[in-house]
Amino acid sequence: MSDLNEFRLQTRDWLAQNCPPGARGPGEIHTGSTKVKLQNPDTQVWMERMAERGWTVPMWPKEYGGAGLSLDEAKILFAEMAAIEARPPLVNMGTRMLGPTLLEYGTEAQKRRHLTTIASGGAAWCQGYSEPGAGSDLASLRTKAEDNGDHFVINGQKIWTSGAQNADWMFCLVRTDFDAPKHQGISFVLLPMDQEGVTVRPISLLSGSSPFCETFLDNAIASKEDLIGELNDGWTVAKKLLQHERSGQGGLGASAAKTRPVGVTVDLALEEVARTYIGTHAQRIAEPGARRQVTEWNMNNTAYALTQKRVGEELQGGGTPGEATSIFKLYGSTLAREKQDILMQLMGTRGVGWAGDAFTADELGTTRSWLASKAVTIYGGTNEVQSNIIAKRVLGLPD
Repeated sequence: MSDLNEFRLQTRDWLAQNCPPGARGPGEIHTGSTKVKLQNPDTQVWMERMAERGWTVPMWPKEYGGAGLSLDEAKILFAEMAAIEARPPLVNMGTRMLGPTLLEYGTEAQKRRHLTTIASGGAAWCQGYSEPGAGSDLASLRTKAEDNGDHFVINGQKIWTSGAQNADWMFCLVRTDFDAPKHQGISFVLLPMDQEGVTVRPISLLSGSSPFCETFLDNAIASKEDLIGELNDGWTVAKKLLQHERSGQGGLGASAAKTRPVGVTVDLALEEVARTYIGTHAQRIAEPGARRQVTEWNMNNTAYALTQKRVGEELQGGGTPGEATSIFKLYGSTLAREKQDILMQLMGTRGVGWAGDAFTADELGTTRSWLASKAVTIYGGTNEVQSNIIAKRVLGLPD
């Protein structure tokens, strides 16, 4: 028996014995936040059992809370989890974005302090990048960090800080040299959210709810120990983190756990919706136009998934494909938005309900998800920004 086959059988057996019933199928996923009260006790049990084994972040080194699995072993783990419908034990910006960045740019002390906490579900993180005057042109940020001995004093405002109301920490871009060119003089710092200098205000969106917030930093404190990378060279760190973010949004991460786009709470299968609301004829969707839309989207999505798989196999080290992540972010976010558009069309008037007993929960959720999906091609870098990156950094076209 090969080592991988033995690993598969051992993994299958362990999951069968240790994944509680309440952690299987759709439901609550642990975010690591110390501010969120879990509704399902099995959510905490599942996270703790997986963390003890290093499987909340299975490819991280063991000394930082991971299991040191190879890419092939991680794929087996995720496949076996999917087979029993086990939910991810832990999902947040620490596991998917900051952690991989710290593994590359963090000091040994920073890795041991923060990565082990992330892996054990001890903290949730938010991203302090965009500002009211620095969104697509992120390098124009104005949030200022002043040197004050062993710490920085930070003043400014961040916006679209997803999950900030429940976050324990923020990874933040600040300007530490206003005389340098705008892509220079930026530093990457970590700061605790539970301090007097941090004020968070949730932002309500058209969809009726939102994970987005605006965050005000008024003499907030970040320790010099939590400066990641070199002073004034935070743009280098920030770009790498964005690649991890976009690779996750583009489905290039090692994890097989697929999460819905932010704000999309209902993501139904197109064929099932078409059969329910349009009907079938000779086992096919009855209306030719709808049949064509569903077929074309499924073909594009399948081609996209196969491309993701191919690129993932090329990245045997488990890394990210650099600027090419923008290709997957651009296409993946467009596909996600198009799917919600098609769902609305298939439901007809049943897909535009806002409230009332006349509509099912899925119908009401689809309306809100359709509205929320309009942001999918904006957050994480707009489609226009991704197109520019592809043109300049991937294709090498002139400015």
